[in-house]
Amino acid sequence: MSVQKILLVSGAIFLLHLSVFSQTSFRKLPDIDLKSLGGEAVKSTSLLNQEGLTVINFWATWCKPCMLELNAIQELYGAWQKETKVKIVAVTIDDSRNTSKVGPLVNGKGWKYQIILDSNGDFKRALNVNNIPHTFVVNSKGDILWQHNSYAPGDEDELYEIIKKNSPKL
Repeated sequence: MSVQKILLVSGAIFLLHLSVFSQTSFRKLPDIDLKSLGGEAVKSTSLLNQEGLTVINFWATWCKPCMLELNAIQELYGAWQKETKVKIVAVTIDDSRNTSKVGPLVNGKGWKYQIILDSNGDFKRALNVNNIPHTFVVNSKGDILWQHNSYAPGDEDELYEIIKKNSPKL
């Protein structure tokens, strides 16, 4: 492969990374009707943390990388909350046939996140989530500050750096 082709491919990958995987955009969180784990109606905009940032993580019961990510974050969540007041919301995209599995799985894992059901996929589509896990960092005004798609061990460290960098000073 020529040097020009290598540079062209490298540049394309770099631009893709900037535009998709670590996006800073200031798009607004859409106002979508969702359900709580208990079946109550919830507006997506009501998920916002007025004291700091909100992390919204899209996941599913059948997604192994999602489980790894949410388990890794759970181990650190208490310390993150104390330092930054961050709130984490785990939005499952399981369809109505699988939502009965969500509660027992969450209880078994001991997750302390707010769990939200997006069974019809409206929230997922509004945010253009095509692959999971997909994580967003949103400020108290609903501005999407950052997003990341997929999970590899250590990504929770990058997420925490983004949270610390963008959290209001306490």
